[in-house]
Amino acid sequence: MKLTPVGIDLAKSVFQVHYVDMETGEIVNKPLKRPALLEYFANRAPCLIGMEACGGAQYWARALAKLGHEVKLMPARFVKAFNIGNKSDAADARAIWLAVQQPGKPVAVKTEAQQAVLALHRIRQQLVKFRTMQSNSLRGLLTEYGEVMPKSRAALDSAIPGVLMRLSDRLPPVLIDTLREQWNGLSGLDEQICGIERRLRQWMREDEAVKAIADIPGVGVLTATAAVATMGHARSFRSGREFAAWIGLVPKQKGSGGKTTLLGISKRGDAYLRTLLIHGARSVLAHAKEPAPWVEQLSRRRPANVVIVALANKMARTIWAILAHHRPYQKGHVSVRLA
Repeated sequence: MKLTPVGIDLAKSVFQVHYVDMETGEIVNKPLKRPALLEYFANRAPCLIGMEACGGAQYWARALAKLGHEVKLMPARFVKAFNIGNKSDAADARAIWLAVQQPGKPVAVKTEAQQAVLALHRIRQQLVKFRTMQSNSLRGLLTEYGEVMPKSRAALDSAIPGVLMRLSDRLPPVLIDTLREQWNGLSGLDEQICGIERRLRQWMREDEAVKAIADIPGVGVLTATAAVATMGHARSFRSGREFAAWIGLVPKQKGSGGKTTLLGISKRGDAYLRTLLIHGARSVLAHAKEPAPWVEQLSRRRPANVVIVALANKMARTIWAILAHHRPYQKGHVSVRLA
């Protein structure tokens, strides 16, 4: 049975729907208010619904899938190529309708539990950013009064009580009290970050997939939970290489006249997960007592950052293999292809 392609341009209140009626050939491009969207598709035969992977797309994808429709979420950059002319809701819906009919790797539709884990990661990432900004702000303000402290949070915590005591004779009390409040606020941010990490560890203990990939060297609680939640279903990728390419850990290609040149990594896909994998690979190389033979060989002929990305690529492939084939991690495992 051939499904009718439908493009939906998501919005806060008014959605735009575009499709061609397969029986009459009529081109339908109409707005729908938010409460009427599910009611409209509940009374229709199963469709192939395309949407941009934007805010709220995961919710609508799950809701429409429950009604029996097939939902395909697409990156905005993929849809943009089909929008020619002026930009409007109607034009965007038509571009989505064109894009959903093309072959391409869709964005995984995640469960509510997976989205909840990613929400914890985003909140933690924001808190870490706030903590860094606040520490740098304190350092910058105190530098204006001749107080320069060494790098690291530990150095800041050990030096700032004495700094504030010395400056209390020269500066107004209102500024000293405010600086002390900002310094004490760092402890509050530490507690919030630690609380989120405790919740992620709890989820890791309860989820078999997360526990399985946490045995991989360089994959800790953050990388394991983020990988499982971001991937969605492992079988949506055909291979570990496709998963690594989806994250952006493979070289870009530039070719002309039959000659192909490999460039740096593409950096496409989820930047947060890619960053975690690269940091994990860097940690493994820095603390490994017996590096793998292929790592030693690669280190002799390639720069250090190339070796780190290569190891991160291997970690991504290993994560996919464990989740797709439901096997535990085995050190030294050699993949054998059937003839």
